[in-house]
Amino acid sequence: MINLNGTITSHEAAKLSLKNRGLLYGDAVFETIKAVNGQLFFWEDHYFRLMASMRILRMDIPMHFSMEFLEDEIKKTIRAAAFDKQAVRIKLYVNRKEGGKYNPTNHDVDYFIELEATGNPFYTFNEDPYRVELFKDHYIYANLLSTLKSNAKTVNVLGSIYATENGYQNCLLLNEKKMVVEALQGNLFLVKGTTIITPPTSDGCLRGIIRKQLIEIGKTLKEYKIEEKSISSFDLQKADELFITNVMIGIQPISNYRKKSYGTEVAKMLLQKLNVKARLTS
Repeated sequence: MINLNGTITSHEAAKLSLKNRGLLYGDAVFETIKAVNGQLFFWEDHYFRLMASMRILRMDIPMHFSMEFLEDEIKKTIRAAAFDKQAVRIKLYVNRKEGGKYNPTNHDVDYFIELEATGNPFYTFNEDPYRVELFKDHYIYANLLSTLKSNAKTVNVLGSIYATENGYQNCLLLNEKKMVVEALQGNLFLVKGTTIITPPTSDGCLRGIIRKQLIEIGKTLKEYKIEEKSISSFDLQKADELFITNVMIGIQPISNYRKKSYGTEVAKMLLQKLNVKARLTS
């Protein structure tokens, strides 16, 4: 089932205009949200990131777009799809209404909510081999727009094709200064000794929801310190652990980068704490 501006319909009956500005110009933002048994993980963080993204793109935020309204619309869609007793991947997509070319004729918005059932109710640890490589054909240019969850993701698409063609599970993206920014589908964390490092948003990485949770968790740890700090390709070779984070997988440990192998001790510890936090905030 799909929720189009508050109307529940089937995938087959759902229709988007060929003049949709998200389709034509990438004039859209979205949130990917995990829900279990009808409860949304980290919903407040998703909501405020969506509102901030809409403001940055100078969309008019409707008066009724409250946190409660959008949560009710998502839960209504979950119930209509009979997904209220399982884990669900939710895409909440907002685009500027059609009209105009590059210059829009108005700044009002449309939205739709799409659902997909997933297997695991909470975050589980994947110990399968997970090899990554740098994607160097194209760069992320560090600016405010690169931190948004938008549908302008050409670099991620091309990087995903490169990973598939070369037998990697993921690729790491670089910014124009050749600093490592993030993975194709999530933020990057590096562990060296007792320090946990993730790139700062000033390097161009996404303002990830799980990234935010782990930074908050990291500040409570006695045996480790967490830093937002630029990561070079040389730092990858010196690291004890590397892992990727996003709202659907939680934490994905990287087993190999080129000839380097990595441990998983810190990733396992953080995953346990993340699951506790997810339960408390859902």
